[in-house]
Amino acid sequence: MLAADEIAQRLTFVESVEEEELYMMYKFAIFLIALTASATVCCSAGSQVPDDLYISPSRPVPTGKAPGMQTKLVKDTPEEKVYAVIFLKGDEVLSGLTDFAIQHKIEDAHFTAIGAVSGATLAWLDPAKKMYHRIPVAEQVEVLSLIGDVATFNAKPIVHLHAVLGKPNGSTIGGHVFELNVNPTLEVFVTVNTTPLRKKPDEASGMKLIDPTQ
Repeated sequence: MLAADEIAQRLTFVESVEEEELYMMYKFAIFLIALTASATVCCSAGSQVPDDLYISPSRPVPTGKAPGMQTKLVKDTPEEKVYAVIFLKGDEVLSGLTDFAIQHKIEDAHFTAIGAVSGATLAWLDPAKKMYHRIPVAEQVEVLSLIGDVATFNAKPIVHLHAVLGKPNGSTIGGHVFELNVNPTLEVFVTVNTTPLRKKPDEASGMKLIDPTQ
């Protein structure tokens, strides 16, 4: 038979082993919790889209951001009018052209322009998402080509323009225009027609498209 002190020693040893096993299990459980939390955060971060990556097609156009804009009527006939619309340093083009269209009650027009800007916000339409992917331009560039049109939606003029911009190294970048910040000037020639053009919503793309049947 085992002596009492030997039995006590064995019991102490067993308790020590059990405590060590429980401690190891506890540490392992903490490790698994931490690992799961880290993976969740990483996956969540990877699936989130930065707020400024996309632009809604229906984003409002701010007004009054082209205080230096000047205009001159250079042709006036019963069929059409042609305006020279000149922007100066600090003017924002989409805002200015929208103000111009409102002031002159334009319902149908098209235009071209050249000049230079200190920065721009261009975009590419993703039809599947019904959103524009933002293309920021944060440098001085030449406006090699700017074209666009004006039509109305709910009796308000909508200015739609695209641009190709030339970088200092000769490369180009282009897209739908949300912002053009002029430096030192942009020269726009707007042809206004007498027959109104109206737009209607297009559910497939999320856009407002010209409807020639109206």
